[in-house]
Amino acid sequence: MRGPVAPPQVPLSASRAEVFADLVQDSVERLERRWPQLAEVDFLILEVPRLTAEDEAWGADTVPLGGMIPARDGTPARVVVYRRPVEIRTKGRDERAALIHDVVVEQVAEVLGITPETVDPRYEDGEE
Repeated sequence: MRGPVAPPQVPLSASRAEVFADLVQDSVERLERRWPQLAEVDFLILEVPRLTAEDEAWGADTVPLGGMIPARDGTPARVVVYRRPVEIRTKGRDERAALIHDVVVEQVAEVLGITPETVDPRYEDGEE
């Protein structure tokens, strides 16, 4: 038998990047209900972080899972989630969704200037 395993409208046909984007969007929507000001923040997904001269603090074992770019000159604040580092550190969809949410919560806390526990009181539940 040749051809697709599932028709395009079936979730099986979603790429890993599309599934990842859906998980990020779910997390953002959950937080926007509590923090309406997040509608002014751009949420981005990049494959991997770029290593620059300022990033010498990265060790061989340290790769960021997300980042935040503050608002300036009329440009909104941006929260970035790095897809490949998150995927490598998780085994299944539930574990990936939990890690994505933790990364988004941590970066939103940076944007808002508050603690992650204030952004989402359940934040500590996912901590190891």
